[in-house]
Amino acid sequence: QGQLVESGGGLVQPGGSLRLSCTASGFALDGYHIGWHRQAPGKEPEGVACFSSDTATFYEDSVRGRCTLSRDNANNTVFLQLNSLKPEDAGVYYCAVRPGTYSMNWKTYSFWSQGTQVTVSS
Repeated sequence: QGQLVESGGGLVQPGGSLRLSCTASGFALDGYHIGWHRQAPGKEPEGVACFSSDTATFYEDSVRGRCTLSRDNANNTVFLQLNSLKPEDAGVYYCAVRPGTYSMNWKTYSFWSQGTQVTVSS
């Protein structure tokens, strides 16, 4: 049995930054492709960023230039850094894993974190 646990969410001001972490237990993240997704109220989740390999990354258009993925394999943890936050960045952020090749389609991810709320407000 495995688990994905997030931390780092909360209230940030427009133009501010956040850093989310996602730590896996019970399995090794380096055996899966990893993605970050977010969901606004009343909307479907959308892909934000993903690792296309252990080192390569892919970002959704709305966050490119503001978003950075990183990882700490020794601690089985991945990070999402998002700068210059906008109100439309608000939502519940999830990390998730899937087998096979990388994908930004949230429906292809089979195992998810509990999610963490990110609120963007002054």
